[in-house]
Amino acid sequence: MRPLCLNPSLCSSRFPFFSFSIPIFHKFKNNPTIYKKSQKGPPFFSIRCCGSGSVTAKPSWELRRNRATVQEPDEKVVALRQLFTKPGIGIDAYIIPSQDAHQSEFIAECYMRRAYISGFTGSAGTAIVTKDKAALWTDGRYFLQAEKQLNSSWKLMRAGNFGVPQASEWLNDVLAPGGRVGIDPVSNLFNLLNGEQFLFSYDAAEELKEVISKKNLELVYLYDLNLVDEIWKESRPKPPNKPIRVHDLKYAGIDVVSKLSSLRAELVAAGSSAIVISMLDEVAWLLNLRGSDVPHSPVMYAYLIVEVDAAKLFVDDSKVTSDVMYHLKRAGVELRPYDSILSEIRRLAAEGAHLWLDTSSVNAAIVETYKAACDKYLMNRGSRGKTKNKQYFESDSLPVGPSGVYMQSPVSLAKALKNSSELEGMQNSHLRDAAALAQFWCWLEEEIHKNVKLTEVDLADKLLEFRSKQDGFLDTSFDTISGSGANGAIIHYTPEAESCSVVDPNKLFLLDSGAQYVDGTTDITRTVHFGEPTAREKECFTRVLKGHIALDEAVFPENTPGFVLDAFARSALWKIGLDYRHGTGHGVGAALNVHEGPQSISFRYGNVTPLQKGMIVSNEPGYYEDHAFGIRIEVQSHSAISVRS
Repeated sequence: MRPLCLNPSLCSSRFPFFSFSIPIFHKFKNNPTIYKKSQKGPPFFSIRCCGSGSVTAKPSWELRRNRATVQEPDEKVVALRQLFTKPGIGIDAYIIPSQDAHQSEFIAECYMRRAYISGFTGSAGTAIVTKDKAALWTDGRYFLQAEKQLNSSWKLMRAGNFGVPQASEWLNDVLAPGGRVGIDPVSNLFNLLNGEQFLFSYDAAEELKEVISKKNLELVYLYDLNLVDEIWKESRPKPPNKPIRVHDLKYAGIDVVSKLSSLRAELVAAGSSAIVISMLDEVAWLLNLRGSDVPHSPVMYAYLIVEVDAAKLFVDDSKVTSDVMYHLKRAGVELRPYDSILSEIRRLAAEGAHLWLDTSSVNAAIVETYKAACDKYLMNRGSRGKTKNKQYFESDSLPVGPSGVYMQSPVSLAKALKNSSELEGMQNSHLRDAAALAQFWCWLEEEIHKNVKLTEVDLADKLLEFRSKQDGFLDTSFDTISGSGANGAIIHYTPEAESCSVVDPNKLFLLDSGAQYVDGTTDITRTVHFGEPTAREKECFTRVLKGHIALDEAVFPENTPGFVLDAFARSALWKIGLDYRHGTGHGVGAALNVHEGPQSISFRYGNVTPLQKGMIVSNEPGYYEDHAFGIRIEVQSHSAISVRS
């Protein structure tokens, strides 16, 4: 995500009652233009290996089983291609992203279009289908999983690997000049240009449009239909409609009125009269609400528009209980139908609103609708002469008519900096979670010593049983990663009953799991061996542990971004030529999403968000030897993210 950039000098004297600012929304300074990721060259120019010699692991594509040279027929892909030539479509390629309209990592089943069309179920990835090719881009966490799940009609593009083309380059290569590339502008796009895990919507579409235009390709927004839905038809799951609940103030720490007041002060300071909040966890945090529309994440599908004197929640009202209705009325929040968001955007533009849009998270349909409505406003104004409206007016400091204010959502950072109640809830939930884990490991050790045969699914289910007995338990915070031996090398492995392995006491076992409680969210990983590990496994585990400790003990200056600290966790592995294909740390929500931004600890140094006191960040270095074993050690911390004089 882009760093927050606010300009207090834009604060208008016409809004004196917003001259104060409750210190919920925090400002910081940094320069987002300093750090640019190079797209050229391998990840290392040279590696000096110490000890007895070079230690390397073969890449997965050298070890995987040979596949048939004849492509398997794929009825879904064939059906999708048949839609390309229909009237009103006329495209040569179609892009299917992973995300829903809100850039969610975990999504409701009805929005899992990429998984439906490709068979690949990982949370990150983008599929592209042309008239004669099908390709899927995903990152290093999912290479092995994608190899297993994709049939031979799909080509796996290992994003970030040397020599793998970016999706825009691939489109320029495989399509003839004049070709048309279709997308659903409501869906958010995986970052097609560099293959990373940062997600974009309007920004990604605009950048993709610019790149492919160099080969005379056209990006086409298909507003009226999603092509995957057209072939999914009646078998597509229904949208979720479970009830929303109020998140108790003793866990939230700050009431909704105070949060909205602080946000409105930020709007005025930025020269904006309204803001669109589309990230589901931001809506939930700002309104102290929680839902269950999305697996593992206590959020509900909704948009929120906050104006200087009003707020509207766009949501399916069948989910709104009487308690939630009372809660929203007290905060001055009105209800609107979920699917009326675009008409409200048009209304705001027609009234001259200066709309704050975070184009890195708001989908292209909203941004394009607002821009089109702004153009219409200016055309009408030009033909009718100068007009006035009741809400938004001209001033010396603000432009005439509606205009977009394009900056990162201020809610993102405010949510990341946990208040004392949120921190207390996180600590308490971790204590209860630790008790469940202690019971689980004790049970497992006894079962192993009794030579009981247990599958990876058996272990995941038993851990869920222990957790579900803890006070305040709601759900797992992600699908439990329970991997024995080679399955532990699949970074985001999810065991399935019909295909999982029996846990082998003579192999490493990796368990990455977490839970959602009413007061907090947990995420923890441990790697164990029930017998005698090999010298190689001991060596790798020790180096991962050294990296974990080095990061935990790191002392760093104020305003240090997370990518600066990433090398602390990798250094011991680098010394013998090893590495891992995922970030070292991610933000964790307080009774919210298990992965949250804007902060991270990662080699992806485009994120220059400083680590600040109050942020909760995971510490999880690892090492994975494809088709052999996996190692990861993870805890969450907030006390380490502090400033020392």
